[in-house]
Amino acid sequence: MALEHAILVSLSERAGSGYELTRRFEKSIGLFWSATHQQIYRVLKRMEEAGWVAVDVVAQSGRPDKKVYTVSDDGRAELVRWLAEPDPGAGPVELAVKIRGATFGDPHAVAEEIRRHRAKHAERLDVYRQIEKRDFPAPAALSGQHLHQYLVLRGGIRVEEGQVEWFDEVLAALHHTKDA
Repeated sequence: MALEHAILVSLSERAGSGYELTRRFEKSIGLFWSATHQQIYRVLKRMEEAGWVAVDVVAQSGRPDKKVYTVSDDGRAELVRWLAEPDPGAGPVELAVKIRGATFGDPHAVAEEIRRHRAKHAERLDVYRQIEKRDFPAPAALSGQHLHQYLVLRGGIRVEEGQVEWFDEVLAALHHTKDA
């Protein structure tokens, strides 16, 4: 995912200036996607050149004019395309942005993407649990190198459990609201 898609989601929620987008990123989207003020302005310029955003210049008394960005028709089309596009390599950040933006595209396509990722993580979790059962039948007796290997494996198990649980939560909520 490019920063452009996170910005398209944010601007779809509410138009804003580059400064306002920076503040929003610090308080919400920035919890899982970080972008500097300079990055946001560079990307906004590229998005304007690509026709994905429109700019309204608002005169301000005693200060430079403010540019307020809104998503254009081409930007909405790009967001819809990206939301529906399968991305096998997407991580939690990309998926979180897709979930947040689902309402601006096809929620069914986003739910299908979540199902694919859930299956991949559930499969990995099963492999890790098989390794745990096969290689570490008595974890309380472990020490040294074997203990350290086990602890790393447990970390992987915990990560995959968390991913699968989150995907289940998302899918249940989307199903409950009939969004997907």
